Amino acid sequence: MKRHGDIGSGDAALSGEVQAVLDLVGAASDLTIVVGRDRKVEYVAANPQAGLAGLATDWVGRPLQSLFSEESWAKLGPRLDQPDEGPAMELNHAGQVQYEFPVRYVLRGWQDRILMMGRDLRPLAEVQQQLVLAHRAIGRDHEAQRELETRYRVLMEENSFPLLIVSETTGRIVDLNSSAARLLGAARNDLLNSPVAQEFDGRRRGELIESLSRNATSDANSYLDLTVRRTAQRVKINAKLFRAARDRLLLCRIGLSESAQSQEGDRSLMLQNLFEKGTDAIVFLDGNGMIKAANEAFLNLTDSHSQSVVIDRAFSDFLSRGAVDLKVLLDNVRRLGHLRHYRTRLNTDYMGEVSVELSATLFQDRGKQIIAIVARDSVVKDSIVWPSAPGAENEGLRNVMRLVGYSTLKEIVDETTEIIEKMCIEAALEMSGNNRAAAAELLSLSRQSLYVKLRKFGILNKETGDQA
Repeated sequence: MKRHGDIGSGDAALSGEVQAVLDLVGAASDLTIVVGRDRKVEYVAANPQAGLAGLATDWVGRPLQSLFSEESWAKLGPRLDQPDEGPAMELNHAGQVQYEFPVRYVLRGWQDRILMMGRDLRPLAEVQQQLVLAHRAIGRDHEAQRELETRYRVLMEENSFPLLIVSETTGRIVDLNSSAARLLGAARNDLLNSPVAQEFDGRRRGELIESLSRNATSDANSYLDLTVRRTAQRVKINAKLFRAARDRLLLCRIGLSESAQSQEGDRSLMLQNLFEKGTDAIVFLDGNGMIKAANEAFLNLTDSHSQSVVIDRAFSDFLSRGAVDLKVLLDNVRRLGHLRHYRTRLNTDYMGEVSVELSATLFQDRGKQIIAIVARDSVVKDSIVWPSAPGAENEGLRNVMRLVGYSTLKEIVDETTEIIEKMCIEAALEMSGNNRAAAAELLSLSRQSLYVKLRKFGILNKETGDQA
């Protein structure tokens, strides 16, 4: 006789005591299985509230192995020999019918049989699956937000017009691009969240925000004429109003006033003429030392036949000491922001050399490092003034010092005395701005060898004493 929730039994009839136990266990579990000594299913009971009865209708009499996936049976099979030992097991049911569902089973030995009491894990699996889907959705939303932020930042930075975003509620700068920061004469981080009124002369916060709001809601294409406090430059501002994150924001587009535009245009024209027609060679490098622009004077100095053989070429190709010269030059200009009177030689495209004096200036252009270099021909006889050490007035000593960087130290020392060796080391240190690593490269020495010679001549102790 089947009770409520029973699916089937292998016996024609069960004793009342046994049936009572099975009814109790079946009521407490979502799925109950009784396994005989031959590891075949003798009895199955499913709790009606679990909804598993329809999946277990034909389990009675089948081998237990046929009810589980291969991975689950690999865990369950060895456990059947000692069912009372070990924790509960999470197993996946699978069979010829296309179904698969997880159940957590507790195994107990009972009257030469094995009693498997299971808890349906499908609700938990569904929750976990929903959680995984939610995490994926959050990840997609996060990536989409990052993409939008990147697009927004690119649009802000690549826009040639200075742009300010100001909160109408607080009157503070919410965001701005690099062009606006340069126009206002301060770093972007210093301007963020600062009151916009303090960046312009003669305007109080309430008055300026009110004027910008009126301009934003006006149909006419009008501008506000203002004076930048830090640079005293006359500008005009046009505003647009929009809402975001429950705040009213003003997108302010800043331009130069007519008079300032005229002055800026004249200055740009003069600088362009200086670049194109100047007698000094001018070249612009990126942060990696690659040439981005060069004038006609530089082409003449290096015997380059056209811009195409110069642009996007490493500047070290034109330096006689190559990467060593470039490293010394870049290190010093990054450290100081500028460099003057750097003596070296430039290679020409026809295997010649020209003695030059370089000046360099570092500046930022749209967040990128640009290094402007002016090269002046110093080929006039005896015009090169090399770094000198005490007592280096003798012309022969000057000739020896000219070999620094073009011959190895060993070759120089073979022809000179220890005094010349010391003078060469001092000259290399001065040329490199006391950068010992660069000085070692100029002298074709290892750092360890240079330090040994610094100690030998007392230069290291002298520098230490000076710093102290």
